[in-house]
Amino acid sequence: MSKFTHFNEQGRAKMVDVSHKPETVRTAAACSSIQVNKEIYEAIQNDRIQKGDVLAVAQVAGIMAAKKTWDIIPMCHPIPIKGIDISFSWETYNEKFTLKILAKVKTVGNTGVEMEALTAASVAALTVYDMCKAVDKGMVIGPTYLLEKTGGVSSPDYNRDHHS
Repeated sequence: MSKFTHFNEQGRAKMVDVSHKPETVRTAAACSSIQVNKEIYEAIQNDRIQKGDVLAVAQVAGIMAAKKTWDIIPMCHPIPIKGIDISFSWETYNEKFTLKILAKVKTVGNTGVEMEALTAASVAALTVYDMCKAVDKGMVIGPTYLLEKTGGVSSPDYNRDHHS
């Protein structure tokens, strides 16, 4: 079991000091999803949502969110992000339409980008909801999870598919 490092001697939250950690290439990938009805699925596919190109706006929103993660998650460090990629794919099953969102973030630094990837995927899903809620408010977001992370010295790489 890992020791939590986000508490000071008084048991209060603190931002962890990472100044002693070496700079390494660090990556993270996170997934989220949003389940929509057939009407929204077809409207997104045919670019008929009144607010505009849903996936283009969601992609930009996710990128912006990753860059601002440190500003909205209290104990996150500002990180010099070197790259962000957000991609989308559809899964359909029994008249259920699920948009899968994959966010990949990369940096060279002394702390990881897991929170940036998770934030990017989450905000992309929230943006889809926002742009489509006039059609149906019954959309369901999630699950959202870390798929993988690489880099760093103190903790091993993580891959959800190979994690026990």
